[in-house]
Amino acid sequence: MKNFFKILLPISIGVFCIYFSFRNIDFSDFTKYFFEINYTWVAIGIILGALSHISRSYRWKYLINPLGYKLGFMNSVLAVFSAYLINYTIPRAGDLARATMISKYEKIPLEKTLGTIVAERAVDVICIIVLICIGLIIEFQRISEKLISLTQDTEISLILIYFGAFLLLLFVSNRILKKSKYYKSIANFFSGIIEGLTVIFKMKKRNLFIFHSIFIWLMYLLMFWATSKAFVELHEVTFFQLMISFTLAALSIMFSNGGIGIYPLAVEESLGWYGIQSTTGLAFGWVSWLSQTMMVVIFGGLSLFVLPFINRNKK
Repeated sequence: MKNFFKILLPISIGVFCIYFSFRNIDFSDFTKYFFEINYTWVAIGIILGALSHISRSYRWKYLINPLGYKLGFMNSVLAVFSAYLINYTIPRAGDLARATMISKYEKIPLEKTLGTIVAERAVDVICIIVLICIGLIIEFQRISEKLISLTQDTEISLILIYFGAFLLLLFVSNRILKKSKYYKSIANFFSGIIEGLTVIFKMKKRNLFIFHSIFIWLMYLLMFWATSKAFVELHEVTFFQLMISFTLAALSIMFSNGGIGIYPLAVEESLGWYGIQSTTGLAFGWVSWLSQTMMVVIFGGLSLFVLPFINRNKK
């Protein structure tokens, strides 16, 4: 059951979303975009995405330093890119792998590196909430109308019911875990993680940490915007409308391996709110996802190879 939820369920969600998104799409109309788009803008999007990952690597130092340890920038960059690649196998497994790598090569206790990554994710959640709030304010009427129409769609209603049942199963599993003999040891382990969360309030360079947090998400947004410029059909879509689409796509990543299947579907559905044809929205979603995936596969693969090599002399 545990292996199913960790591996097979995310893959199943991705496969279902691929089928769901292509069920009414003419494949020849879809593939023509890959020969017509301006790949210069796609390359710019890849560079912006890489800058966000590098900034995330640098920001990590501000979380590690207050704990009394030093984090090498090169190790941080390589571990971050490796983690993004590993996330394509098991969702969020990359976070554990990143913490383990840095714990091994920088001699930092694992629970402390995990705690700082949890702190990072907490900040990312805040950034996502801010983007959602901005989107709700600017596009409140359109979003509210779409949510109402979704509740009247039979297929969407069934998906929501299955998702609700999944959440209920997770809740029940958590209640069972609390009664097991391993609960206390798990609780002790997470107390070390809580210490990592508190470093945000201890760091001396909070302003630089905040700057990098804003910069990371700004680069994500500009990456999405730049890639959209590769499509002539999307030139009339405003930045704020693209921001809504990006936010939904970013949220979708947590449900499948690296967002496969569900990321392009989220882009297609959200751009459809603004009159963009399904084929165009889906093609843009796949180009955006594939370009970033290609970057992660190349740099993540190199990072996994180089990381032990540059640390080979460390005891």
